[in-house]
Amino acid sequence: MSDKSLLLYAAGTPNSWKATIFVEELKAAYGDKAPAIEIQILDIFKGTQKEPWYLKINPNGRLPALVDRSRDDYTVFESAAIQLYLTEHYDKEHKLSFDPVTASNDYNDMMQWIFFAHGHVGPTLGEVFHYSRGTSEKVPYSLKRYTDETLRLFGVLDTRLKNREYLAGSGVGKYSIADMDAYPWVKSAGYVGINGLDNLPSLKAWLDRIDARPGAQSGMRVVPPAGSK
Repeated sequence: MSDKSLLLYAAGTPNSWKATIFVEELKAAYGDKAPAIEIQILDIFKGTQKEPWYLKINPNGRLPALVDRSRDDYTVFESAAIQLYLTEHYDKEHKLSFDPVTASNDYNDMMQWIFFAHGHVGPTLGEVFHYSRGTSEKVPYSLKRYTDETLRLFGVLDTRLKNREYLAGSGVGKYSIADMDAYPWVKSAGYVGINGLDNLPSLKAWLDRIDARPGAQSGMRVVPPAGSK
């Protein structure tokens, strides 16, 4: 039995990186007070995430999923739900989030951008991944449709980030799980041919800003991209 309180099942995909980045940022923010985590990488190309034992943890058979051993092996699936769970239990000082009571507007700001990234950016880019690299069947209309929609969504992010540093919070904003929810998808866009953000300067500056964070760097590095050797 591991002495690490958290067990994360992950693969090298944007949704898993949301969780690994947050855990690494917790380490940076809280030091020894941060929860210790064990990461088990599943081979999505072998379909391990569809095996009966894993479906008991996440009935949808997707990654990531979290098991909190310190709370009677409580399980959480869906990447944004994992972020919110970790915030509730391990970001007590709201260093990477906002207090829903004392900073209600900022908290709701954060929630809106989490939902935007989780409900729009991720699924749309996921379709670009599928039609550009995940199928041998070429469907130009679908690829163009989802690529164009991705660029539109990136434009929404760029507009939001004009004269701001981060997505949520008053003033220039504060780095939070809202940024961590969007970042891995924007970071991965080049993998499917959406290269350069020269026409989206505020989004590019935001991406560069998060790229420079040690927590984001280690969070992306701790689980290599799926399929890499």
